[in-house]
Amino acid sequence: MVGRVCGAAVGVVLAAAVSSCGTVSERRDDVRDTAVAFEKALSDGAYDRMCTVLSPGTVEEVQQSAHSTCAKALSQESLSPGGALRLVDVYGDQARAVLARDTLFLSRFTAGWKVVAAGCEQRPSQPYQCQIKSG
Repeated sequence: MVGRVCGAAVGVVLAAAVSSCGTVSERRDDVRDTAVAFEKALSDGAYDRMCTVLSPGTVEEVQQSAHSTCAKALSQESLSPGGALRLVDVYGDQARAVLARDTLFLSRFTAGWKVVAAGCEQRPSQPYQCQIKSG
């Protein structure tokens, strides 16, 4: 029985991985475009545009933490533009965009790729620490 359950679970995971929309290259391009849109909005001080690129959970967390609208809350953050995009890693519906001075984490939603965490700093032997993230 355990073998069947494990085999079924592996089958479901493989089916999910195979059914991810688009080729790896297309998904990488979509992630890159979303990361660039987020960074452009940040550089422009267009916090309302930043909010449209954030995941629903991240928008909710930002608003609840600041007791304010998403755009107003982001305007009060000390998030600096991350600079040039250096690397994009895509793992199914999850991705990481590494910039010169920042790392963004993204997830694919029905509406496309969204930023789930930004202002992320890598720490030795620990998870990233992110300024903006979902709860």
